[in-house]
Amino acid sequence: MQNSKTLAIILGGGQGSRLSPLTQSRSKPAVPIAGKYRLVDIPISNCINSDIKRIFVLTQFNSASLNKHIKNTYHFSTFSTSFVDILAAEQTPENATWFQGTADAVRQCMQYFLNHDFKYALILSGDQLYQMDFNDMITRHEESGAEISIATLPVNAKDAPGFGILKTDTDDWITAFTEKPKPDVLPDWTSPVSEEMQSQGKHYLASMGIYVFNRELLVKLMSDPTTTDFGKEIMPQSVGKHKIRSYQYEGYWTDIGNIDSFFEANLELTDEIPQFNLFDNDNRIFTRARVLPPSKIIGTSTISKSLIAEGCILNHCTVNHSVIGIRTRIGRDSEVHNSYLMGSDFYQNLKEIYTNLEHRVINIGIGERCYLNNTIIDKNCRIGNDVKLNGGKHLPDSDHELYTVKDGIIVVKKNATLPDGFVVE
Repeated sequence: MQNSKTLAIILGGGQGSRLSPLTQSRSKPAVPIAGKYRLVDIPISNCINSDIKRIFVLTQFNSASLNKHIKNTYHFSTFSTSFVDILAAEQTPENATWFQGTADAVRQCMQYFLNHDFKYALILSGDQLYQMDFNDMITRHEESGAEISIATLPVNAKDAPGFGILKTDTDDWITAFTEKPKPDVLPDWTSPVSEEMQSQGKHYLASMGIYVFNRELLVKLMSDPTTTDFGKEIMPQSVGKHKIRSYQYEGYWTDIGNIDSFFEANLELTDEIPQFNLFDNDNRIFTRARVLPPSKIIGTSTISKSLIAEGCILNHCTVNHSVIGIRTRIGRDSEVHNSYLMGSDFYQNLKEIYTNLEHRVINIGIGERCYLNNTIIDKNCRIGNDVKLNGGKHLPDSDHELYTVKDGIIVVKKNATLPDGFVVE
């Protein structure tokens, strides 16, 4: 069954500089998460689980790997109207600029959206981690007679200044909107929330960057080229002019905006009962189907509180509170703590491995007697023997040829080679 009323539009985001160096060679939605997925798989999976199967992904930076992932992943029946299509920024006779903001991205692509029959446009971000039934939001939008609905998350006074904050009445109609308010004005911005949220001190409603627009109003709003951003312009200017409703969401949601939040979101998946549930039959996360062997544990290895993806080979090693991505190799007597290893895009064959060992060339994966703590190892990295990477708050932010340090997290860059004995501590 397919929701024929709704067209989904996923915003791929800008340059993603706060997630650098993970975004140096890929767009933000293409960043690997949880060892085997990409960030873009989250909003697409939420759409598919909600029977919304006409999906556009808008992007403009480093989109090659994202294009490849979507092309190889999301295939529907030849005889259905379902699709997941990429719309990259392009120059036209009418517009010679790249996307100038979230609203401008939608405006520049309107001609493609209007080729489809839809009543509601569901606009999503490509860099958030959550599981939501969009059908419930759309049903409430339709039944209330709203023209715009905004998904909102109750937050506390500490977090509120980092968001667009909405003020609602008792019927969830939005009466005011402010972008990133200062702490001293927060007492004027409380909204009705559930008793459970009140008990947690969450009295403020933050915009989640998830919107439902009536088609006619979206077309009207996009006709004004002076507005370029939904959060900063479209929403504040629409309050009082259009019927805007809040859809309160109390589940798990996090914005993958920087290295620290990305790192924390991945390691939280190793919790005994994580807030984001990868094992939910009703909310499956879809991704590219790979033909990989099971992971193999050689000898006596210790693995605790970790996720191990397919196709890994762990050899007499210790893995604790970490996420180990596809095709990862970890050498004898190495230790991995509080880290995210993204893995590899391919296997080296045995002949290549032995030839490299003979000529002292470092193979893909983690070598022997290594110690990794508070690290992110990007795809296809070659970590030599006796390498020590001990991240933590004692390390200042810095950028180097092979790695970057942000918020105490050591991020080894994609395809980097760290020589034997390399140390960062």
